[in-house]
Amino acid sequence: MSHIAEPAHTETPSPVALPWVERLVSMDTVSRNPNLGLIETVRDELRAAGIEATITTDSRGQWANLFATVPAHDGETNGGIVLSGHTDVVPVDGQDWSSDPFKPEIRDGLLYGRGTCDMKGFIGTALALLPKMQATKLAKPIHFALSYDEEVGCAGAPLMITDLQKRGVRPDGCIVGEPTSMRPVIAHKGINAYNCCVRGFAAHSSLTPKGLNAIEYAARLICFIRDVADEFRAQGPFDELYDVPFTTAQTSTIKGGNSINTVPAECSFQFEFRNLPTMDPESVFKRIDAYARETLLPKMLKEHANAAIEISHIASAPGLDASEQAAITKLVRALTENQEKRKVAYGTEAGLFALAGVPSIVCGPGNIEQAHKANEYVSLDQLAACEAFLGKFIHSMSVDAYAAR
Repeated sequence: MSHIAEPAHTETPSPVALPWVERLVSMDTVSRNPNLGLIETVRDELRAAGIEATITTDSRGQWANLFATVPAHDGETNGGIVLSGHTDVVPVDGQDWSSDPFKPEIRDGLLYGRGTCDMKGFIGTALALLPKMQATKLAKPIHFALSYDEEVGCAGAPLMITDLQKRGVRPDGCIVGEPTSMRPVIAHKGINAYNCCVRGFAAHSSLTPKGLNAIEYAARLICFIRDVADEFRAQGPFDELYDVPFTTAQTSTIKGGNSINTVPAECSFQFEFRNLPTMDPESVFKRIDAYARETLLPKMLKEHANAAIEISHIASAPGLDASEQAAITKLVRALTENQEKRKVAYGTEAGLFALAGVPSIVCGPGNIEQAHKANEYVSLDQLAACEAFLGKFIHSMSVDAYAAR
């Protein structure tokens, strides 16, 4: 009987960064939980390698940013490029996972776990390449920037950026490693989130004229926000490079009332809008605020003297519109060998760095469609591609590479 050889089985190679990524994913850094343990772990590892990090904490003391610098060969720590990523992840509440979201698991070449894609894959890969950075004769420094509370409105990064400005740290550019399938993203929308509380007056439902229905007036404001969104959808302005090529707005949560036979005294809701970076977000908010103050509130006050509409700002992050002529844009395009213009509807911290005068671009492993879902994953191929990209990036920062330019 002749022997027929079976096809050789080839497995996806294990990325060098895998242990670091798995370690980070194993730490539950859902935004509502402190991330200080993760930050201190990274700080200690950097310190063991001779790199001191600066940590900035918020008023609670348990949520922290980290900024660290691998200096140039001559000791220079200013200039250079930032590798930026957020350490917080979104909740897993109510999601049906096939495995423990905080115990990373590899299945069929995919690494599953909360944050694998968004965005501990990038952070872990960057940290795993620290030895390569230190072994390279760098012409310019490379910086690590790890933030907290990006998922709740980019709340942490501004504190870190303010600290950098106070210390006179002036990077030349920034790469934010949000999941883009390792393709450069040159622009994204701005994010603007608000809470609205409508205050009426309670009464028995049989005596509705004696009360002021907060839910009904909140509904009118919510419908106005939808009208604004519909106007943008129909009339623009438009930018067809986005998958959603216009500014959007929506109401996301609502709460009000306590029983079916009581006129509700209070209704609160949250809304957001995501503006094209070429549009002034303040102009959008002013339309909504003006309708609340000038149209709805006077009607409410005619019904009850204690009526009120209170709109408070939750969080915001500016959009990004990177210049094709910026050195960081040209560098990332050259390293990825990708010249296609891509713009995305989701937000990142790149807009914050750009607003602070640090030209920025977005490029990282994984697909944004996998983010925030049950069974979130990043492929091992994408982690390997990120390793290759960052390896070429490190070489591009070397004395030899600068001399060849």
